Amino acid sequence: MSDSSLTFAFEQSASPMPVSERAALLENPGFGRVFTDHMVTIRYSEGQGWHDARVHPRRPLEMDPASAVLHYAQEIFEGLKAYRTADGGASMFRADMNAKRFRDSAERLAMAPLPEELFLESCRQLVKIDRDWIPASEGGALYLRPFMIASSVFLGVKPADEYLYMVIASSVGAYFKGGAPSVTLWVSDHFNRAGPGGTGAAKCGGNYAASLLPQKEAIAEGCDQVIFLDTIEKKWIEELGGMNVFFVMDDGSMITPPLGGTILPGITRDSLLTLARDRGLTVREERYSIDQWQADANSGKLRESFACGTAAVLTPIGRVRGHNGLDFTIGNGGPGIQTEQLRTALVDIQRGNAPDPHGWVERIF
Repeated sequence: MSDSSLTFAFEQSASPMPVSERAALLENPGFGRVFTDHMVTIRYSEGQGWHDARVHPRRPLEMDPASAVLHYAQEIFEGLKAYRTADGGASMFRADMNAKRFRDSAERLAMAPLPEELFLESCRQLVKIDRDWIPASEGGALYLRPFMIASSVFLGVKPADEYLYMVIASSVGAYFKGGAPSVTLWVSDHFNRAGPGGTGAAKCGGNYAASLLPQKEAIAEGCDQVIFLDTIEKKWIEELGGMNVFFVMDDGSMITPPLGGTILPGITRDSLLTLARDRGLTVREERYSIDQWQADANSGKLRESFACGTAAVLTPIGRVRGHNGLDFTIGNGGPGIQTEQLRTALVDIQRGNAPDPHGWVERIF
């Protein structure tokens, strides 16, 4: 049997959360704090390949203190959502893109690539067994977190020969507290997220760890999120700590920074590019500087800006601040018409409320 068609062993939780307690948690789950009863694990070892695929009760990991991930940070992850359908079923949105990006991230981190079909099946299995954890509330979803760590026990700077792949799930609501109508960004002009030849296009923890100090600075300055500039000229906008960014001009056209290895190839980003073009909008993937952003916002040439990602979907950007008195407002400081239209179009497809012309939605049950 090939490792892309493993049979999953099942172990049902002997003590699932009582229905009443689960229902109380799902009324207002927040984001990333409410976890389901089960998880998936699959192991890899050199010479044996991927094996021991299991769906079992969620439980703590037991790790040797010399596990390679703890010392050399060989780890990657993904994030995707399962949605409740109108008839009580569930679906996933563009999970095949997550599977491909997970494989690309593994290759960049010199890790064993997980077959894409095995990634997809692991997510399906967890959604099926924990289907009752999908919130029925508006905006609710089951957030899936597939991730992989180097589990070899050794001290030495080299790729591991054993890996542990896991999937956990979290019932989620809105990403930003209070459902903020827009966010304020802090421009990081002396911290960087990623540089040419680095791991910017991979979804690995180190990228996010590097964003935490500038994010802390943003919070201290009264802002919601940090936005990064390029590492060479320090003027070209790249992305937020965990989201891509778009700019909507007064003629309806849109601009988003090009990928090129330093920016994460967001699946929401790619979906919005397609939806915008479906609507006849001109979308340019080109560099856009912080000076241009400020000048266009002040002149009215720029009407809207928004950030996008799996967790937050689309989030309007209302204000941008930074050092040396940098401070400008975009449009009316709140959501823009085009941002809201694109968000509605995307969410309606994700939740099965609109036709799916690109075949992005996979019905699970």
